[in-house]
Amino acid sequence: MLKIRSSFVFTVTALLVSALFTACGGGNGGTTNSDGTPVSSKIGHVFVIVLENENASTSFGSGSSAPYLAQTLTAQGAYLSNYYGIGHNSLDNYIAMISGQGPNRTTQLDCQTYVEFSGGAPTAANGQSKGSGCIYPTSVPSLPDQLTAAGLSWKGYMEDMGNTPSRESATCGHPAIGAKDNTQSATAADQYATRHDPFVYFHSVIDDQASCDAHVVNLSKLDADLADAGSTPNFTFITPNLCHDGHDAPCADGEPGGLTSADSFLQTWVPKILASPAYQQDGLLIVTFDESGGALADSSACCGEGPSANVLLPGIAGLGGGKVGAVVLSPFVKGGTVSATDYNHYSLLRSVEDLFGLQYLGYAGLSGQAGFGSDVYTLKQPELPPKS
Repeated sequence: MLKIRSSFVFTVTALLVSALFTACGGGNGGTTNSDGTPVSSKIGHVFVIVLENENASTSFGSGSSAPYLAQTLTAQGAYLSNYYGIGHNSLDNYIAMISGQGPNRTTQLDCQTYVEFSGGAPTAANGQSKGSGCIYPTSVPSLPDQLTAAGLSWKGYMEDMGNTPSRESATCGHPAIGAKDNTQSATAADQYATRHDPFVYFHSVIDDQASCDAHVVNLSKLDADLADAGSTPNFTFITPNLCHDGHDAPCADGEPGGLTSADSFLQTWVPKILASPAYQQDGLLIVTFDESGGALADSSACCGEGPSANVLLPGIAGLGGGKVGAVVLSPFVKGGTVSATDYNHYSLLRSVEDLFGLQYLGYAGLSGQAGFGSDVYTLKQPELPPKS
């Protein structure tokens, strides 16, 4: 009888310990999450949200006007305190995130006119295409090309795109080639900015109209796509409008703008992403800024960045886009993590390519670059597939 009781006590104790381990987050290293879904060994869904024009000390400091970003999200994930933009002004940073191409004189000026890139296939060191202009030829590869070739899905979700059809289409929205970009300034009805939509600067994307229409869409489509892991792209890139990304203050529609409106945007969309089946299954969310408050405010660089193949000073007044900071959330990341490792937008691209087993594009392959490592993945190191 004593043996039966001892066995019973041991079994109950073991079950209680197991349940406590899972409830306290230990399930991240086991076979199921706290909601009973399987724990993946790989990250298969990456979400990127890009905000605008703030120094890390302003966005993430103790007096930040974005407490949800600076306090709530950093407490839930990893704060990358030494994360940098790669140049000034906006567009060259966005292009770098999905292609590894460095700034040229036209992209530094945000492509006021939507003109062809006057260069060809990458011929310079580090996969750079020599020349200047906006729309890269099909010979210049981008992350969407890689993902499609690997059988993986992607989408860009652009807030306000198509609100005013005479400005831009609601899908694959961009000016006519050779035309002035009328989205450089916001209106009360439409605050979409082409220069914050990197996908439409590649012929490999825009030349296939049906494909571009399916992949570069209005942000309103994201809710439905998040409802099921099967409908959520492997790579999701989210661009708020010129108010909600913090660029304008005040905004054309009367909102306050700046970090206040950016924080409100994050409070709306980040919980939806974190609650989605895809994120819960194997997700990673990165929130960062394109550049610091301006070339004169901070043009510092990291990660071995020097003159690009096309400009001596990617940051106009220096070698980089300044320290902007970033926060990374994932079931693979312990909340409250702080990493002082140097990262920039080329590192972001490199990290995404690592997660999907893709070859490094452009400056993502620089010897000074590092992809996210154990300093970021502090709960569990994701399994990285072999490079295709």
